[in-house]
Amino acid sequence: MDEQQFFRKLNSLRTSEEIFTFLRSLEIMSDIMASGALQRISEVEVGDDGLKNPEGVLENEVFRALCFQFEFEPSRLSNTGLLNALQALIKLRVDPESTLIASLLSESEARLGNRKLTADNLCSLGESLLELEGPSCAMLEQIVSHMQEKGVENWSPREMTMVYKILQVTVREREQYRDLLNSMHHATLTIAYQLSPKFTSIILNSLVALHQTQVVPLILALCKHSVKHVPYFTDDELVNVLEAFLFFGHREQIFTEALEMHVPKSIPSMHPETVSKVMQYCCQKKILSKPILDAVAEGFISNADSFTTDQIAEYIVPFGTLNYLPPNASSLFRKLETVLRSRFSQFQPHALLNLLHSCVLIQRYPVNFLPKIFSPYFLQQLQAQPPGLDRVVASQLTQLFLTVTLECPFYEGPKLLPKYQVNAFLTTHCFLDVHLFKKVRNGLLYLLKKRIYFSSEVSTPYFYTVDIEIKLDEEGFMLPATQYEEVHTRIALCVDGQNRFCVNSHNLLGEEAIKRRHLQLLGYKVVQVPFFEVESIKSCRKMAEYLHKKIFPHTYGHGC
Repeated sequence: MDEQQFFRKLNSLRTSEEIFTFLRSLEIMSDIMASGALQRISEVEVGDDGLKNPEGVLENEVFRALCFQFEFEPSRLSNTGLLNALQALIKLRVDPESTLIASLLSESEARLGNRKLTADNLCSLGESLLELEGPSCAMLEQIVSHMQEKGVENWSPREMTMVYKILQVTVREREQYRDLLNSMHHATLTIAYQLSPKFTSIILNSLVALHQTQVVPLILALCKHSVKHVPYFTDDELVNVLEAFLFFGHREQIFTEALEMHVPKSIPSMHPETVSKVMQYCCQKKILSKPILDAVAEGFISNADSFTTDQIAEYIVPFGTLNYLPPNASSLFRKLETVLRSRFSQFQPHALLNLLHSCVLIQRYPVNFLPKIFSPYFLQQLQAQPPGLDRVVASQLTQLFLTVTLECPFYEGPKLLPKYQVNAFLTTHCFLDVHLFKKVRNGLLYLLKKRIYFSSEVSTPYFYTVDIEIKLDEEGFMLPATQYEEVHTRIALCVDGQNRFCVNSHNLLGEEAIKRRHLQLLGYKVVQVPFFEVESIKSCRKMAEYLHKKIFPHTYGHGC
């Protein structure tokens, strides 16, 4: 049988038993055919969890005969036969200390030293060495050196990807291979459109590992190119791409749309870790994707019992951060409570705090678990593990305590001791938009005539900072900002820039929504001034008219 017929038949076989039966029918095979058979066996027998049927494969007489052919006199093998066999045997988890692997490696090293390997051969050897020996293998740097002689501009997508992967694990000094990397970045930009989903994912992952933040055109090209691959990425490949988007601070609307098309229908078959990464991406990029969040909620209700505690937190926290309750919220949080009851002690302290804090942002109150959170034992656990009781953690604890005080008056458990409370909350995303603030401030000056009638960035006794505060007496007339007697009403103006909302949305983030709620419960009249209502206002007079209607809708009695 000639090689073409052989490989056509081989590739039609779906199990190792079928392959072994086919091989028994042949009298003679070239080493390329034999190595192809080993590769096909590895394709059908190696899954995510390793070899499906180790004994049925490794102890099979045909398999052993194939190995015998490669173990003795490897110098007679063609480069392709030698390196394909080595790659397949490593995937099949053949003992790396065996004489078979040692013999093939020794012959590969000799041919590498004698410069007898083509670029394609070097790629195959590099992949095998990475799988077998990891970054400590000295032969990897030799492969890179030989590849350079060919000229980076002549490398195929596979060759380019392989060298990126080798450099990712071998480069120790950032300056080492700097010129080579620059040449690779330039060349990759010209072939980005040719890269497969696998190669796109590997190169993005390498750029992250090598901290190549300066190659913006290449990063943008790869990120845009990855959009069309979203339905075809494996779980691991999609995780690599999402991590690159997060690392480089990149966001593409068309990538989000591609995720929204692919993820909801794929969640039942996706690994929970991949779903967690999708949720982390949405959370950190402040993307309120209802199709994704709704599908994740359904998946959580069905499968949460099989998740790790970290995955449970990673599924739920974005709902609070993005201030979103899915249609099945009652079932979702019932399931969460059930899981927490049975596995509370398994959670890492900081993951647990993040989880419970995110719940109160969307008015889901974990009252049954708060006595444990405020206990000295749990607080000691928080302190003992990085990042300890830093200001972010102390802010979360304080906000939990304020929430039960204001929104759960029936709570009678332990309180959070003052020494663990912050003086003011640390807001992670919601800093004041300076340009918008100046616009509002100038409008107020035009309206009120005097600066004494309002104050800005006011610290309250309740941990929150108010953007602009106006005080009124009992008759509704304004008081100077410095006056503390006869204050009947305090107006809190929330100057809400785009950073306080989910991306491309008018939906406030969770930490801003809870602030509004708490200020109202503390007696403030909260007036929201969102960017999307005032961005088209150009003049101070128009701004003053807008603020007049917002702050004093029923009266002109503002005491000026």
